[in-house]
Amino acid sequence: MAKLPKPSYDDEVSPAFHFLLWRLRLTEATTQTTRAERDALARHAQGRKRLVELGVWHGVTTKRLRAAMAHDAEIWAVDPYPVGRLRVSFQRLIAHTEVKNLENGHVHWIEMTGANAARRWRDTAQPPPDFLFVDGDHTWEGIQADWEGWSDLMEVGGVVALHDSRAYSERPIGDAGSVRFTQQVIRKDPRYHVVEEVDSLTVLRRMQ
Repeated sequence: MAKLPKPSYDDEVSPAFHFLLWRLRLTEATTQTTRAERDALARHAQGRKRLVELGVWHGVTTKRLRAAMAHDAEIWAVDPYPVGRLRVSFQRLIAHTEVKNLENGHVHWIEMTGANAARRWRDTAQPPPDFLFVDGDHTWEGIQADWEGWSDLMEVGGVVALHDSRAYSERPIGDAGSVRFTQQVIRKDPRYHVVEEVDSLTVLRRMQ
């Protein structure tokens, strides 16, 4: 199962051209999350202290999470940001600029996969994260690696939000690996309880 596609402009214009338009303020940073999903993420991130986001793209949701978290909080913004033909990640440049324009807490930019970031978190003896947003590799194998890496690290009472984890009328993605793994594995995990569903977003709380 291939990854779900990133924003549709990438099929029409090059990332470099979009970056130029963004620099000229002729277009905005893009995201596949809906407004309702972003609002839900902000609600559940409110006042949290140790946040992790897997899959940053242009930093749109990172910015919302940073605004919502506690003033002394830290967020790990995790994305491998592979470079293109010009040996530059224009997505990374956009994200760093978008997120740094907001001052609240501290952002750690972690350029690696979600699974490798989980190993770094464990190896550096970080305290348990209390908020995790998973929006990285949407294949079955990708989300499985993220879930197996992070689910055991989460604080009891902490929140995990999964993007593209359920189909709905505007996004019929029932065959996506991220949807199938969420429905067949994550929702059956006895440690976690579903607390909200918004569009393609599933929000769970760790209970044990």
